[in-house]
Amino acid sequence: MRNVHHIASGISLLFAGLFAGFLLGVLVLELSLRDFGAGSYTQVRQVELVGLDDLASATLLPALAATVLLVVVARGRGAGGRLGIAAGVLLLAVLVTTLAVNLPINSAQLGWNVDAPPADWADVRDRWQIAHAARTVAAVSSFACLGLAALAGRPIESKPRRTP
Repeated sequence: MRNVHHIASGISLLFAGLFAGFLLGVLVLELSLRDFGAGSYTQVRQVELVGLDDLASATLLPALAATVLLVVVARGRGAGGRLGIAAGVLLLAVLVTTLAVNLPINSAQLGWNVDAPPADWADVRDRWQIAHAARTVAAVSSFACLGLAALAGRPIESKPRRTP
């Protein structure tokens, strides 16, 4: 069981870290887009949506699955177990936000005309960006919890005292 715990911990850390980094990169891009008009925003979003949803799925889903396995194996015991539970809840919040807010907006934006985006494009952009910022904070927090859980699960080794 200990090996399963270590493997799940490593996989959850790897994929949660990749996912959090990916979301941070998208957040920077999205904040940069705020200075551009409707046509530019729409065109960049449509280019983003060509493959970024696939990258999100390829990193979030393994992170979530490995974190659930980590929690099951740890059985919620100790600080590491509680941190694992917190990480799992945060990743689940990311998934729910993505499914409820971001993906429906992504689907709508794919159908926007670059030369004539809808009149409420800025409101839609703002809704997407707020949800994205929230899920980014949750993903980074989850990664931090997983890192702390991994540290909590390792014995702290002290240097042996030298006697004179």
